[in-house]
Amino acid sequence: MTSSWRFSALAERHRALGSELEDWGGMGTAWSYDKDQEEEYLAIRTKAGIMDVSGLKKVHLVGPHAAQVVDRATTRNVEKIKPGTSRYACMLDDRGKFIDDCVIYRMSPNSWMVVHGTGAGHEQLTRYAQGRDVDVRFDDNLHDISVQGPMAVDLLEKDVEGIRDLAYFNQIHTTLYDAPVTISRTGYTGERGYEIFCRAQDAVHIWDNLVENGAPMGIIPTRFTTLDWLRAESHLLFYPYDNSEMYPFPDEPSGDTLWELGLDFTVSPGKTGFRGADEHYRLKGKERFKIFGVMLEGTEPAEEGAPLLQNGEQVGVVTIGMYSSLNKHNVGIARMPVDCAKSGTKLTVKNSTGEIACTAEPLPFDDPKKSKRTAKG
Repeated sequence: MTSSWRFSALAERHRALGSELEDWGGMGTAWSYDKDQEEEYLAIRTKAGIMDVSGLKKVHLVGPHAAQVVDRATTRNVEKIKPGTSRYACMLDDRGKFIDDCVIYRMSPNSWMVVHGTGAGHEQLTRYAQGRDVDVRFDDNLHDISVQGPMAVDLLEKDVEGIRDLAYFNQIHTTLYDAPVTISRTGYTGERGYEIFCRAQDAVHIWDNLVENGAPMGIIPTRFTTLDWLRAESHLLFYPYDNSEMYPFPDEPSGDTLWELGLDFTVSPGKTGFRGADEHYRLKGKERFKIFGVMLEGTEPAEEGAPLLQNGEQVGVVTIGMYSSLNKHNVGIARMPVDCAKSGTKLTVKNSTGEIACTAEPLPFDDPKKSKRTAKG
């Protein structure tokens, strides 16, 4: 593990499961366990998995100008976000290019929490807080335990009254195993799931109870990198692994537009005034590529970063691939030319082991109507 400056209270639990705690965003994170990763994938798709995602960065903004800061820094119209609800949003630079994505939580009228990954979200928020009546606090004491899968609600309802009534992208302040928590109906798997925000001092207690109570139900701890298998099916991007920061264009600085990434839906209709807004709108229709799906023949998945060929010449790259023994498909997320991003376009993936025929297909491959993650009751 590289030198980390952020530490999960659950580190010893991960080590006990075989993890060497690889670095992600400055925090030692469970990229591997001493068990079959497919078991974890199947658990989340059919039962549920318990995952430590505390490496996500939690930023609190409190004060009368907090809403204006979040509004200026992100693509969402924050006044449409009611207390107790949240929204997925993006952040841009002055060129109108993506620099981070986040979930914006409105905790109360003048209190917000922005949760983001390894991009420049914290810096962006701090930039627009200068000279305003707002306190900005980075909070690594707050841990995030994610319980994802169709049986997640069955596990939590034993101890959290009303959890079945919690709507998608809503959150509640409550207790779990006698510890204070905020539980959010969010996640990064394409399944119905919940994120449990808790104090560091309570994280081990909550984790151990979830694992113990979930075991008879087939609910198990899962490593962070199992998300890669899930996101390939569910069309969930992961900065910078799908971006030009990882796969640069020749003679061009890194940076992608929301139109290219398919994230333009995160811009609230008619919103202006956020950083990069003018360039964002100007760049519509000038896409150099599209994020689109590929479906491969056979069962050998596309390697991460595998060249995508058309008529023998490279036209793109597969950023992540997986074969699902559950859904019996071999799929991936790819960056490809706009004119290739049409269902049925014949392409080839060039793995280190050889070439595999594939076709371009729309995303997501699993649950295209998103009925699982938004399920009620």
